[in-house]
Amino acid sequence: MNSNEPLTLKRDVEAAMIPIGSKVTLQAGEQAYITQSLGGAYTVMVNGNLFRIEGKDSDALGIQAVAKPVSTGAPVTQEQLDKEIWDQLRNCYDPEIPVNIVDLGLIYDCHLSPLGASSHRVDVKMTLTAPGCGMGPMLAQDVQNRLLGLEGVDDVAVELVWDPPWNQAMMTEAAKLQLGLM
Repeated sequence: MNSNEPLTLKRDVEAAMIPIGSKVTLQAGEQAYITQSLGGAYTVMVNGNLFRIEGKDSDALGIQAVAKPVSTGAPVTQEQLDKEIWDQLRNCYDPEIPVNIVDLGLIYDCHLSPLGASSHRVDVKMTLTAPGCGMGPMLAQDVQNRLLGLEGVDDVAVELVWDPPWNQAMMTEAAKLQLGLM
């Protein structure tokens, strides 16, 4: 969802300034333009600056939050869980680039380890498109929160790594096409 029409913020809302990641409070009544709404978060432009607003705060934009799926309670196999993990990773987006972090090539490793009968740990090694990006901790937290929300996942460790340095060759062909690089 991109909007050429301004939205008026319905209430004060915490947001992260892009690309530095600093937390700020956007004030009720300010005009905002949605530039990206992928993965449940919103990138908005307010007074010429970009900010990320979490999906849980979508009501500040006048948008109803999307309900989370309800657990079935059925046991999950390791193969099913592995697929769900990658599906969740594909729902994490860089707030400035409309491509998920998997297709951007930011996930270097994702390993699932059993902790008990129906309990698992996920270890993720990921990078950023630029080492100085202040949004890194926020993206890592987004990955951790999404994976902890999965039934059968009880521990998640996300490590930001810089070796090898990310480059455009790490992107999938679909991502390159989407960004006009092919």
